[in-house]
Amino acid sequence: MDRLTNTIRPYAWGSTTALPALLGVEPTGEPQAEMWMGAHPGAPSRIDRGAGERALSDVIAADPEGELGAATVAKFGPRLPFLFKILAAGAPLSLQVHPDLLQAREGFEDEERRGVPIDADHRNYKDPNHKPEMICALTAFDGLCGFRPPLEAAELLEGLGVDSLKPYADLLRAHPEEAALREMLTAVLTADRAEMAHTVHEVAAAVTRIGGRYTPYATLVHHFPGDPGVIAAMLLNHVRLQPGEAMFLGAGVPHAYIDGLGVELLANSDNVLRAGLTPKHVDVPELLKIAKFEPGDPNLLRPEGDAEEVYETPIDEFRLSRFLLAPGGASRALPHDAPQILLCTAGSPQAGELALSPGESVFVPAGEKVELSGSGTIFRATVVV
Repeated sequence: MDRLTNTIRPYAWGSTTALPALLGVEPTGEPQAEMWMGAHPGAPSRIDRGAGERALSDVIAADPEGELGAATVAKFGPRLPFLFKILAAGAPLSLQVHPDLLQAREGFEDEERRGVPIDADHRNYKDPNHKPEMICALTAFDGLCGFRPPLEAAELLEGLGVDSLKPYADLLRAHPEEAALREMLTAVLTADRAEMAHTVHEVAAAVTRIGGRYTPYATLVHHFPGDPGVIAAMLLNHVRLQPGEAMFLGAGVPHAYIDGLGVELLANSDNVLRAGLTPKHVDVPELLKIAKFEPGDPNLLRPEGDAEEVYETPIDEFRLSRFLLAPGGASRALPHDAPQILLCTAGSPQAGELALSPGESVFVPAGEKVELSGSGTIFRATVVV
């Protein structure tokens, strides 16, 4: 078992205070958006087994079966198939969707064949993998997830009293659900930018004046004045997670995180198609090909189980569970058939002989037995083999 040294990513949308508060350190004044735990090549965790720090990705590459177990390597290949994060949103993230596995492979191969540099701003597919993900709230957490029913979205737009939104509301009422959502999103993202910016400025004044259910969109227009993604965001369900609640996001589901601190677990990929709320590249045709225009309720999760509370999802690359350890309680022996990362988010529990503080994490190779003890909260990330 190895204590992890992790990288904090300073993305502009990150909170300046949430991660330092969890870690018990002084804020630097700069945004601290994500702490990455795992073996992603962009920012692998580091471990020290007595000969100095090494990247966890290098340790795994040197002995995949020894670190991951034969079953994990046989199912997912010689790499850790998930990326574990603490995410601290102080401003909205981009409105986005992720491809499924076939779409990711085809998109990656196409861009490779066309010679698009892997680090190019307009590159859509950084790897040939899909990116299902889930977010579990540590504080109240606001986000957008999945399309609303078109009639509900039309009513939301009409409630603003902005004349230039009427054609969009009419469009939502004029077609079957999936066609209405597709045509509405296409119209918003391909509209004249100057005209759309004027509409968004009118929306900004309206949502600020009305408040209530429009408050999340006031946050969006504050950070992205004139961005057509503000109008696109009104097609989505607003979600507020309470601590311990989670949300699963499969392929093609449009979403954006707005504010809050959470634990995020996702497949080891960096493929994103953006729809707005960002200065980054927006590839409208590719986005429309990947997005699923299916209205429905967000896939909200609550943990199930007694000693180990599991957040059930339909994919095998990751499995998230939570242990709430009470003072004086019995120790908890963990399964050891697969690699796992253990993250403390509260209290002072122990993983084996290692004492953990909030924000600290450990990597447990497959086959290594470990018991949890003490008091506090530990999240466990592993795979299904």
